[in-house]
Amino acid sequence: MLSEFTIKYPAINSGTDKTTIKFYEGQADLLELFKKQHSEEKTGESCGASLAERRHIFVTDKTVSSLKSVIPFINSFTNGTSGGDVLLVLEAGEKYKTMESVLKIIKTALDHRLARHDVFVGIGGGVITDVTALAASLFKRGAVVEFVPTTLLAMVDAAVGGKTGCDFENYKNMIGTFYPAKTLYVFPHFLQTLSENEFRSGFAEALKTALLYSPSMYELIKKSGNDILSRKEDVLFTIITECVKAKAAVAESDFTEKNIRMQLNFGHTFGHALETVAGLGKVTHGDAVAWGIGRAACLSSNLKLCTSAYKDEILELLSSFGWETSAVHSSVKNLPDPAQKLIGAMKNDKKNDSSNVRLILQRGIADTVITEVKDGDILKVLSSGK
Repeated sequence: MLSEFTIKYPAINSGTDKTTIKFYEGQADLLELFKKQHSEEKTGESCGASLAERRHIFVTDKTVSSLKSVIPFINSFTNGTSGGDVLLVLEAGEKYKTMESVLKIIKTALDHRLARHDVFVGIGGGVITDVTALAASLFKRGAVVEFVPTTLLAMVDAAVGGKTGCDFENYKNMIGTFYPAKTLYVFPHFLQTLSENEFRSGFAEALKTALLYSPSMYELIKKSGNDILSRKEDVLFTIITECVKAKAAVAESDFTEKNIRMQLNFGHTFGHALETVAGLGKVTHGDAVAWGIGRAACLSSNLKLCTSAYKDEILELLSSFGWETSAVHSSVKNLPDPAQKLIGAMKNDKKNDSSNVRLILQRGIADTVITEVKDGDILKVLSSGK
């Protein structure tokens, strides 16, 4: 194991007062991790049973289950079970981030008579970690949940901080809870298995975190573009750990997103609207967020919060990693009146408390503003390049 640290929260349920995050070198050996570590090294802390006595429901998807390093673990299950443990393989992709998937997880746990002290383990990207945690939070009013994040998006964002969720009526994460995982097992080597689009999608969240909280990581990203795109593991490990620590600090101080945790939605109000209008799954979450960061930078400049030079620097960096920075994203440009459709979707954002849209904007690196913005100001950055 490379390193380990802990995030602490207000306890929501037994076993939800902290998340231990463990980083590992090399390929993941899930058989070793769960069949030996849990039975030989760990004991239960607060749920009345040792981890050796607990059963697990492992939830993954068809993409992850076909990975070379994961196949031996999958093959250890016969007819979906191994000893007292259960395996559920879901379809892959955003279109399956639904309440139907959540209920399928719960039904599988019920069918196999799992108890509240048993462990729900999500092995996959943000879709899998979100729906697994939501199912765990609802199952008998709260079971234990753990993650093995396999994408950059999950490692730096989705699996960290206790948000769960599923999409509903074509809106992102409209159903969800705050329910942190007990343990994260992070194997950065999984990043070598990702497609270029999926890797880039996750990296958008890393860039967002750097812009919000870490001038030093922002400088590292600016000078290490080639190393990042070639997936140099030491650079990625530094970025992942810095992102996790930054998000941990925010989640500890504002777990249920009453104030400063809203900053983590930088780029997301625009981005979620784009995903909704384009059709969920048509644009990757990270590509939508990156486009949203560009729109937020332009709006910040228009409102005289940041300099034009800062806005231009962000747009140039986004372009260097292959993200779209145009006012009208290519996925919606052929729709009638896409700007109005985007504003309509933004008005359903969870952060809003009034008829205006609440946005996260910036004065500069690590200098962030949460403010309400009028439709006319938003429309300007959705219908021109400025």
